[in-house]
Amino acid sequence: MSDNGLKRNLGLVPALAIVIGIVIGAGVFFKPTAVFTATGAPGLGLIAWILGGIITIAGGLTTAEISAAIPRTGGMVAYLEETYGDMWSFLLGWAQTIIYFPANVAALAIIFGTQTAALLGMPDSYIVPIAIIVSVFLVIMNLFGSKTGGAIQTVSTICKLIPLFAIIIIGFVSGNGGTARLLPVVAQNHPITTSLGSALVATMFAYDGWINVGTIAGEMKNPKRDLPIAIIGGLSIVMAVYLLINIAYLFALPASALAATKTPAAAVANVLFGPAGGSIITVGILISVFGTINGYILTGMRVPYAMAVENKLPGSKWLSKLSSKSKVPVNSGILLEIISIVLIFSGKFDQLTDLLIFVIWIFYVMTFFAVFVLRKKRPDMERPYKVPLYPVVPIIAIIGGLYIVFNTLFTQPLNAGLGLIVTLIGLPVYMCRKSKFKKVDNGEKN
Repeated sequence: MSDNGLKRNLGLVPALAIVIGIVIGAGVFFKPTAVFTATGAPGLGLIAWILGGIITIAGGLTTAEISAAIPRTGGMVAYLEETYGDMWSFLLGWAQTIIYFPANVAALAIIFGTQTAALLGMPDSYIVPIAIIVSVFLVIMNLFGSKTGGAIQTVSTICKLIPLFAIIIIGFVSGNGGTARLLPVVAQNHPITTSLGSALVATMFAYDGWINVGTIAGEMKNPKRDLPIAIIGGLSIVMAVYLLINIAYLFALPASALAATKTPAAAVANVLFGPAGGSIITVGILISVFGTINGYILTGMRVPYAMAVENKLPGSKWLSKLSSKSKVPVNSGILLEIISIVLIFSGKFDQLTDLLIFVIWIFYVMTFFAVFVLRKKRPDMERPYKVPLYPVVPIIAIIGGLYIVFNTLFTQPLNAGLGLIVTLIGLPVYMCRKSKFKKVDNGEKN
């Protein structure tokens, strides 16, 4: 057990499963609609998926250097504290606690409720109750310990790949569109810059979540070795799967048909597998979303806990409490679920995802830039892993991240403004709490 009270019982396989399991969720099934609506052409849509993967992998390669050098519970919160100080670290932790993790859980739970109701022929009034039930169930399961949550993640990750590979294989073999469906590259009346930008933002939700594996570093057996492997290996698998399945989609249906349906994967399944295909793929979606909700709960409840042990949040004494047997942050999990339930009642999947992407990518860019800051500020820091092709790879990650932030700011000012307001509310909270902060020797020093 580490000095902070958390058990070090997670190895490489659960960490790799968490990366893949968090990233491959609802996005791969639902975001093709937004991508091909924005681009109007299959070629540019595929380019958006490729660019999204390149930016994400560049970000993963960059962040892996920091995560290996600072393998502390809290992930990005710990990285920003080490690099920029308490204020930025606090604002990130605040945004993750109030917006990012609860919005992810809520959005995915809404999708789970929507798909379950459709599969069982239930009225829409059942969507919210189902969403609440599945999120509460997964919080309870994670309170049994990180090993239980990790096991759920591993099993669900394996299961969710089955329908994905089925679509890929049958789509390539039986799809009647062939390469003709991949053209044209650019559609008329769709400016490349804005169309690609909107499509890229959509793909980033599908790619999002990988960085949160850093929040469980304090519970990994060998984080300096396994964390970079989990991030880089997991993202490489995800990008390959995303590209292949979108090509399979296009082999089965034209881009215009994918843009016209809210459930592109189910529509493709109906073409490839017949009338029963929609039901089969819906079960696959439910398994996928179930695992992704679990991943966000597993990692998300560690963020307020990591802040609370340093007395940074109101109610820190309560939030820092660990369960007596499983040694997991039980009250931080309860807080995450309460906020998630409030957001579930909004019923707005797309608005929640757009809001959280804008907010989190501001801090992603700061995390990528931290590699430059720490190499100059702390050249003697132990770095078990160094980002390859430095400084090219971090620059790619930073430029891609800034493009996403500014594109969202100009194309969706309401969501961007709301995200900024909620994040900045953390400033007065920080000012009131900073004199009460305390440093904790958690046994994770590099």
